[in-house]
Amino acid sequence: MVDKQIIKPTTTMLTFKDRFDHFLARWGWHRGDHRVEPGLYSLGKPTPGSPVLVTANYTMSFDALRSNLKGVDCYILVLDTKGINVWCAAGKGTFGTEELMNRIKVTDLESVVSHRKLILPQLGAAGVSAFSLKEWCGWNVEYGPVRADDLPVYLKIHRATPDMRRVHFGLWDRIQLIPIELVSVFFVMAIAAIVLYFAMGPTASLAVLASVLAGTVLFPILLPLIPVRDFSVKGLILGLIVALPFAYYMLTKPGPEVFNAIAAAGYLLAMPPVTAFLALNFTGSSTFTSRTGVRKEIYTYLKPGAVMFGLGILAFVGLFVAHFLGMA
Repeated sequence: MVDKQIIKPTTTMLTFKDRFDHFLARWGWHRGDHRVEPGLYSLGKPTPGSPVLVTANYTMSFDALRSNLKGVDCYILVLDTKGINVWCAAGKGTFGTEELMNRIKVTDLESVVSHRKLILPQLGAAGVSAFSLKEWCGWNVEYGPVRADDLPVYLKIHRATPDMRRVHFGLWDRIQLIPIELVSVFFVMAIAAIVLYFAMGPTASLAVLASVLAGTVLFPILLPLIPVRDFSVKGLILGLIVALPFAYYMLTKPGPEVFNAIAAAGYLLAMPPVTAFLALNFTGSSTFTSRTGVRKEIYTYLKPGAVMFGLGILAFVGLFVAHFLGMA
């Protein structure tokens, strides 16, 4: 028998410390540190016939699972996914067949329960081969629902309905990703805005903020509403819409029409690629795209976007030189 001390007890109750940890994780604070210890946990008063649910050792994955199991007596087998959530870990291979077999052995799970069945999250299916697990160690796998809040119903019927298997990526899901996207570019955005404020004035500084906020805040909110498929093109469209007021302001301001037109063209050329690049970065947080689809987008749109951005910067450099020479 396995030493009962290594079966760690847990509850369905989330504390203030748990919720504060989730808050920090969403803002990207020490991203690799939001972990629980891998191993076997008991919830309620499980018996040898109780179900065994498998998850990652990312705190938000573990907490989402246990907090949705009120009134359920079960075991939770936590894999060492290096603090990465189930979906991403399945893609990276850390939520995989080998680690699952290793964790069954390390926890001596076979002596704890009387059955040979594991319930895995639906999004972990890409990393675990049910056939290999059955062949190598005799354990069977059930792929449960995508979302932990469907588990109470799933545990009664032991069947994932089509709706339970469908990935919903709604507005609230997308909004929750905004902080970490924003934090990842905040330093660069702030430096660029400050430099341009002193070099070209407040309008150029505001354009930097608008482009970046469009790519990191507006884009995830409006994602399904922009009527094209590729994220880069969605970002270009959104960036163009955001750039239009700047172009209009430059065209209508007092001064030489030629220089005003060059400045307007500069905003229309430089701003959309910035938003498009950040939109393309969002593919890593979305269920809309595949790895091959992202690679295709990078090869298709990155170079034209870079050319657009370069032409826009050239326009501003020309205006800066003209202003320095007293021509504008």
